[in-house]
Amino acid sequence: MKNKNGKTRYFNYDEINNLKSIKDMLRWSKERRSKKKDLTIQIPQHDAKDINQLRSNRQEPSITWVGHSTFLIQLNGINILTDPVWAQRMGIQKRMTAPGIALQDLPKIDIVCISHGHYDHLDFPTIKKLIGNPTFYVPIGLKSAFTRRGYENVVEAKWWESFTFEGLKLTFVPAQHWTRRSLLDTNTSHWGGWMIEEESSKQSIYFVGDTGYFRGFKEIGEKYKIDIVLMPIGAYEPEWFMKDSHINPEDAIKAFKELNGKTFIPMHYGAYRLADDTGPEALERLIKEWNRVGLSKDMLSVLTIGETKWLR
Repeated sequence: MKNKNGKTRYFNYDEINNLKSIKDMLRWSKERRSKKKDLTIQIPQHDAKDINQLRSNRQEPSITWVGHSTFLIQLNGINILTDPVWAQRMGIQKRMTAPGIALQDLPKIDIVCISHGHYDHLDFPTIKKLIGNPTFYVPIGLKSAFTRRGYENVVEAKWWESFTFEGLKLTFVPAQHWTRRSLLDTNTSHWGGWMIEEESSKQSIYFVGDTGYFRGFKEIGEKYKIDIVLMPIGAYEPEWFMKDSHINPEDAIKAFKELNGKTFIPMHYGAYRLADDTGPEALERLIKEWNRVGLSKDMLSVLTIGETKWLR
């Protein structure tokens, strides 16, 4: 839909509006000042990293958590990065945990999947340093941000639109969020998650992106057979402010059950302090709720930063 300035704006299901007022921001700021949080304990780094094996691997499927929403996914001989961000700062705040793989140690990247344009999910200084000549799959409205920087292999996606790449099928699926990179471009590009499937149907990975809980999870679960869900669990506090945009751990489990996924890998916690919760708090709530609802422990795969999950 175009507004009076002629710019296309994108929306959530049910026209959920995530934007907050100055009054809301001031209320949150006051609440934050009254909270005492222990920031000395952080999500651990993985000790024995499989860097050399990952750099040469074109046979075995794997998922490595770099941190936040950044994963190196190796599937069907293809190296995929999701939301690559190695930035040491986000605004005025310093990154709280180091990336699990040094940027220069990455293998040659074939595909980059971007969920949306927020700076903690799209960092052009990082992208500039990637090895290889990847194809960038981005939400509709975001292509121009790439092409004006000289990138040519850029594919824009609408919700439910699918693409093929050397034996893989990539589908851009809905999420409930918003985006902005400047004062004048609020929601002028879309947001979503990426379903990554081997066309041989051996493996499917759903990178959820950044989202609040919404009815789209049930719809996605009805459309796809999902093996692994890369699900956000952090940046939810205060929940009166964040819930439309960031899912909390309990609702992440609810969404996972609606998706009928086989394995839950948590993400979007522990790297940047985007809200008032801490990485350990998010993980503690996740595990507590997982046990409460009685899901199998084998279905939850909590990776330390830099850890690789080999899929076969």
